Amino acid sequence: MTRRIPFWQSATLSLLILALFLGGWELAIRAATGTSGPPMDPEYAALLGQAAAQGGQTAMPKPSDIFFRIVELARDPFYVRGTNDQGIGVQISYSLLRVALGFGIAALVAIPLGFAIGMSPLLNAALNPFIQVLRPVSPLAWMPLALYSIKDSAISSVFVIFICSIWPMLLNTAFGVASVRCEWLNVGRTLEAGPWRTAWKIILPAAAPTIVTGMRISIGIAWLVIVAAEMLVGGTGIGYWVWNQWNNLSIADIVIAILLIGLVGLLLDRLLGMLQRAVGWAE
Repeated sequence: MTRRIPFWQSATLSLLILALFLGGWELAIRAATGTSGPPMDPEYAALLGQAAAQGGQTAMPKPSDIFFRIVELARDPFYVRGTNDQGIGVQISYSLLRVALGFGIAALVAIPLGFAIGMSPLLNAALNPFIQVLRPVSPLAWMPLALYSIKDSAISSVFVIFICSIWPMLLNTAFGVASVRCEWLNVGRTLEAGPWRTAWKIILPAAAPTIVTGMRISIGIAWLVIVAAEMLVGGTGIGYWVWNQWNNLSIADIVIAILLIGLVGLLLDRLLGMLQRAVGWAE
């Protein structure tokens, strides 16, 4: 059995690693400032614009610069001063709303359909070829078709989240339902429980941990895809904010956005992890 590591030990080591990383980053940027580097590619220089003309100056911010920028953004994260000038809190809210809509619709479709597939070998055999063909398709490959058909960038983003979220939930639900032990189903038959009561009282509790595992995988994929989708369609959202800051050559804001994307993804995973522990059971 693996030895349980005390929290303070792991936390101390994590903080030490973080401090070494940030310290090395800070020193490297300070050392690079004012030194001349290799000749810059003309096309890349044109892309960077004014920053390329700085010569020895580097566009990469120091950790201290990023910290002060975080403080500045945190003072008013929900401001709205126009279509293209909104706080980072507003942008994350737009992304979370799209993820919630797409993920919720996918759950409403995938879980009942997964139940049906798991309980019917015939339906499983009939639908499996379609699932195996559509599942590997990149969600962003659906974006042009969604934009052409729906003609609304926000709804198209929700559709992309739906299409990428549905497969893990569908497959995990079908697997969890099909894996329910025969002894438990026989108990239901012995008690003369009908199909609906058997599904609600026996199959659903037994398959719940597997279903939530599929939901946990789906939410991670959904949050990953929404950033790329918003970069493509623009308008609002954390993905659009990242792309807009790149156009402004605000590298500090891009680094902050990366940190926030990771933290929000961690929070979403932890929330579903709590649900998974709540519905889990041990024999």
